Amino acid sequence: MLGIDRLTDIVKHYEELMGLLQEPDVASDTAKFQQLLKEQADLKPIVDVYMQHEKAVNDERDALDMLADENDAEMREMLKSELSAARAAKERTEGELKILLLPKDPNDEKNIFMEIRAGVGGDESALFAYDLYRMYTSYAAAKGWKTEIQSFNENGIGGFKEVVFMITGKGAYSRLKYESGVHRVQRVPETETGGRIHTSTATVAVMPEAEEVDVRIDPNDIKWDVFRASGNGGQCVNTTDSAVRLTHFPSGIVIHMQEEKSQLQNKEKAMRILRSRLYNMELEKKQSEEADLRRSQIGTGDRSEKIRTYNFPQGRVTDHRIKLTLYKIDQIIDGDLDELIDALITADQAAKLSKMDEMAG
Repeated sequence: MLGIDRLTDIVKHYEELMGLLQEPDVASDTAKFQQLLKEQADLKPIVDVYMQHEKAVNDERDALDMLADENDAEMREMLKSELSAARAAKERTEGELKILLLPKDPNDEKNIFMEIRAGVGGDESALFAYDLYRMYTSYAAAKGWKTEIQSFNENGIGGFKEVVFMITGKGAYSRLKYESGVHRVQRVPETETGGRIHTSTATVAVMPEAEEVDVRIDPNDIKWDVFRASGNGGQCVNTTDSAVRLTHFPSGIVIHMQEEKSQLQNKEKAMRILRSRLYNMELEKKQSEEADLRRSQIGTGDRSEKIRTYNFPQGRVTDHRIKLTLYKIDQIIDGDLDELIDALITADQAAKLSKMDEMAG
């Protein structure tokens, strides 16, 4: 049963916002205008579907009324067809409205930090970590999002022991938040001469970018060490003490940053990552405390959860959370993730709707 009172309130508020956006004093206040414009844009999909739903309800009622008074066989068949179409539209829009009215994740529109670490499997797991990095950056490029490496640690043969990178773009977290967890690969490694299939793992963490208002960090809880950058930084990087190591005592988090030539830039990057890691730790803590809610979601935070297997000999990718197997491993590794992600979102929405129906019942 749809919350009609809630929907009519949303429509009323939407119309009020449309009126406010026309007022000269609001239009001249850029910050307020942008805030109201965003609010109006967020409500528009609900209002549009609600209008379609109301039309379907009216069409159903009109068809029933006309059928009651109609004796002509041909006209009755036409009215029955119209009634069937109206009922189908009513059912479809009811389903869409239920999903649109689900509580929004406040982090969905945020940029993200992704952290990929090699797991079990030595050099092969580091090569797999690189493959995952390439998969996500290719997906981001297809979406028109920007990616930027924050820090990395190579293994010497083209793999990553660890890489942290940022993805900037509208809805990045909403699409990629389900990727956190253990990814497993089964294939014959490039480092293997005997042709045997090995199983290796890499761990992915997806963290919404945290603003200063999201996380308060006491400067006294931080220790900074500065030193000369090492590795493939180029001559410029290595001539000054530009690299930094941030130690956050309460959490035990340690972040090394040397990708920028300026010590200040490296410090800023380290702080951004620290904020997001602390924010993500709070999210995970909250999810684990809300056990019922956690069970209704398709794993969005547990790094120890084995979520997906990439089996190269059989050409398949299996997501264990929703029991989905796709035989398109090459396309997926090249960044074609939409079918997987859409299925995860649909499963998550279905679980939340079921939970809401239970509570309503």
